[in-house]
Amino acid sequence: MTNKAIATACAVALAAFAGSAILSTAQAKTLVYCSEGSPENFNPMLSYTGTSFDAQRPIYNQLTGFEYGGTAVVANLAEKWDVSPDGLTFTFHLRKNVKFHTSKTFKPTRAFNADDVIFSFERQWKKENPFFKVSGGGYDYFTDMDMPKLLKSLDKIDDHTVRFVLNEPNAPFVANLAMDFASIQSKEYADQMLKAGKPELIDQEPIGTGPFEFVQYVKDATIRYKAFAAYFGTKPKVDTLVFSISKDPAVRVAKLKANECQVAFGPRPADLPDLKADKNLTVLAQSGLNIGYIGMNTKKKPFDDVRVRKAMTMVIDQKSILDAVYQGSGQPAKNLIPPTMWSYNDKVPAYKMDIAGAKKLLAEAGYPDGFETDLWAMPVQRPYNPDARRIAELVQADLAKIGVKAKIVSYEWGDYRKRVQAGEHQMAQLGWTGDNGDPDNFFVPLAACSSKNAAQWCDKEFDDLVTKAVKSTNLAERTKLYQQAQEVMNKQSPYFFIAHSLVHLPMRKTVTGYKMSPFGAHRFDATDVK
Repeated sequence: MTNKAIATACAVALAAFAGSAILSTAQAKTLVYCSEGSPENFNPMLSYTGTSFDAQRPIYNQLTGFEYGGTAVVANLAEKWDVSPDGLTFTFHLRKNVKFHTSKTFKPTRAFNADDVIFSFERQWKKENPFFKVSGGGYDYFTDMDMPKLLKSLDKIDDHTVRFVLNEPNAPFVANLAMDFASIQSKEYADQMLKAGKPELIDQEPIGTGPFEFVQYVKDATIRYKAFAAYFGTKPKVDTLVFSISKDPAVRVAKLKANECQVAFGPRPADLPDLKADKNLTVLAQSGLNIGYIGMNTKKKPFDDVRVRKAMTMVIDQKSILDAVYQGSGQPAKNLIPPTMWSYNDKVPAYKMDIAGAKKLLAEAGYPDGFETDLWAMPVQRPYNPDARRIAELVQADLAKIGVKAKIVSYEWGDYRKRVQAGEHQMAQLGWTGDNGDPDNFFVPLAACSSKNAAQWCDKEFDDLVTKAVKSTNLAERTKLYQQAQEVMNKQSPYFFIAHSLVHLPMRKTVTGYKMSPFGAHRFDATDVK
């Protein structure tokens, strides 16, 4: 975008802000966050992207939570919990007098209780639940976390006690319940909307127990929230929270500099020097718990042949991608999990360029003259993938060196993700940011046979290792199993791993109290604006 275009966009945006209730008054505080995209919906059970989770996070709570800015599991809607000696039974003692939000559609008559917990999990779990197919159903995260296989029963002991019984031990279970898919909805609201013949409203006009109440959503423009006066936790520091949606990172930067937003998502690496030099701004940074990668569809030719997949890893110039795209904000990846995560296997060999070797492998696989393939480029920017189109162009040029002709294609983000899960691609870029600090959160959703992973990969040896690891409560044993799983993945090469990135978040110096999340989540309940 040109400087003139940016200036015009800013002028239009400023006029819109001035003509709305977004700007704060002398009595109220408003925080505006420049986000990068529109949410799929307002129910985290139905979502799979950080964009959607960020938009839903102010509204909901889970039974457990993560400490602000860290990975430690803390109490949330459950005040405490007990675990049986065999690791199969988890009893949660619920917080009392927790209020639900109100809206023009719904006014709660009771506080949060065990019925809401049962409903929120059974909606995703049991096909006979009247809400199972509402809003299209499709509880991908619940499924990819192996919850249908893991859960044996969920019972209400009394109004403030629920008991989960598992089919097998699961070491990260309590941490998993702090993730967004485990958010708690109001059963009373669901029942009322079902009776009114409008069950989908609970996913469009959300009601939760979180620090902010949903006010309004204008697609591809803004999301407005207001502080929830009856919130059971520490009250938010600002009265109004606004997500100002701008897909273009240059526009987000321009809005931040003009103080039209106070925090801005994901700057381009090329913008960082200028942002750091601005005396009105602060740029936070930390190592991301993430991975950017290219999935090779193992169910489609020619990537059903491991020799072809290996050839790709020998010809794609990882260093050139890091230099040209990440510009110092990424480190080369060789495993699915980042090196900051426990059980990382540093003995796995790094990629080495070998064009002659790649040609030899292709010839052995029956492709001496190369082949044609698609190469899907993500339509959105992420810290783990700052410029998907540029990465695709660099990979396209590398593949041409061994006679492989790659056609770059893309789709709207929601459609892109669904098509990749359906396996329509041959090669596709994707990435991941961890949700709970456990290796299981990478290996199962991104590579287990039960997942809709981008490589359409299912390997029994790998699956057995990660399944055994998640059942163990012995950290040393889990570490050894996950390291073996990384060796299997390296030999089979369903992915080309690109990078683990640094995550940067620029904000106005007037912003206080914000902490970056290791999971890439954006939380504003403790954030203030001077």
